[in-house]
Amino acid sequence: MGVLSLFSGCGGCSLGLRQAGLVVDLAVDIDEDACNTYSANLGQRTIWCTDLSRVRPDELLRRSDLRQEEVDLIVGGPPCQGFSSAGARDWADPRNILMRNFVEIVTTLKPTWFIMENVEGLLTANNGIFLIEAITRFLEAGYWVQTKKIYLERYGLPQRRKRVMIVGNLEQCAFSFPEPIHSKYATLFGFEQQPLLRVLDAIGDLPPATETGEMFYKGEPQCAYQQLMRRVDTQPILHHQLKKLNSAVQQRIVLLKQGETMKHLPEELQHPSFMRRSYRRVMDGTPTEKRGGAPSGLKRLIAYEPCLTITSASSTEFVHPIEDRPLTLRECARIQSFPDWFEFQGSWTSIATQIGNAIPPIFMELLIKHIQSLATWRRAENSNGRWLGIDATKSNGKSPILIKVLTELEERTNAYACV
Repeated sequence: MGVLSLFSGCGGCSLGLRQAGLVVDLAVDIDEDACNTYSANLGQRTIWCTDLSRVRPDELLRRSDLRQEEVDLIVGGPPCQGFSSAGARDWADPRNILMRNFVEIVTTLKPTWFIMENVEGLLTANNGIFLIEAITRFLEAGYWVQTKKIYLERYGLPQRRKRVMIVGNLEQCAFSFPEPIHSKYATLFGFEQQPLLRVLDAIGDLPPATETGEMFYKGEPQCAYQQLMRRVDTQPILHHQLKKLNSAVQQRIVLLKQGETMKHLPEELQHPSFMRRSYRRVMDGTPTEKRGGAPSGLKRLIAYEPCLTITSASSTEFVHPIEDRPLTLRECARIQSFPDWFEFQGSWTSIATQIGNAIPPIFMELLIKHIQSLATWRRAENSNGRWLGIDATKSNGKSPILIKVLTELEERTNAYACV
């Protein structure tokens, strides 16, 4: 099989592919530290550190030693900063052009299957223009396309993480996403699904973190997830050191109970940036019950619930549910399903960003195995595009903007609708 991984980052997606039995012929990313991490863990010869906005599809073929007809799968998560809920939503933003380039590469090389992953902001950003245009172009290229907002905690990840997945194929396969295997209602009403994995299910067997020194496992794994994450017992645990904290931060951490955030602290201990952000949201008319704080606001995790979404700031924002300290980089990596043998390259900040931006390997492995159970990896002759639908929310309630986007998407895809 011929496999290309675009915007590969440190290799979360490629690791999941490898765990599912696939070999990536070429991975591409612009971040040097992420490429070094990829090289150290997944193979130096397969990573190309370059700007995908300047790469032509034929260059990818030349670099990978693949002919166009040999490209079976392209996967990628184009950078989301330009249209995430936290960023600008301008179609002309150069960061959004990368998603357009991903679509162009797929529709030019025409792999048998493709997978595109992105933040949930893709659904409504700029009135859904990014989502609608991408899907329309895939359909025009002959793909059968299915889209879904995935709640990754329902697929074995110990964190609440929402992502939009677009999957297409030229086999004329009526693809549907795998059914969730975990549920918060698993212990009620005879549900066959497993309980959601919790923070301590991911990190509860790791020794207390220190500022210096090598650390080793001190006991047996407490669950199957921990066993999956562990490396050889005689090898040290990497990236499990603490940053030195100043007295103000330590004082805030000690006062926080599980589930509490910066807003639960006395005003004299709240960070100035939190106060400025909160005031700005009040002036914007944000309802009291929905006011938050600055992204740097501390949050103590709840031990027996899934973790909040891991981002580049998690190793400074998220407080360990039991110990009075922030999460370590290793704990963030574990919650993202990176095994303990996976060694990251770069500064603390760079590693935190690599972890937060990654596609969790455990979900990519599950998704690829599901596709393998359906795929023949043979393109249909004269394939016509088919719209297999979108599952954009797990509830009946939809925001007005989402309703508007889904209505326009239905109109644009009407000619390709599945009968």
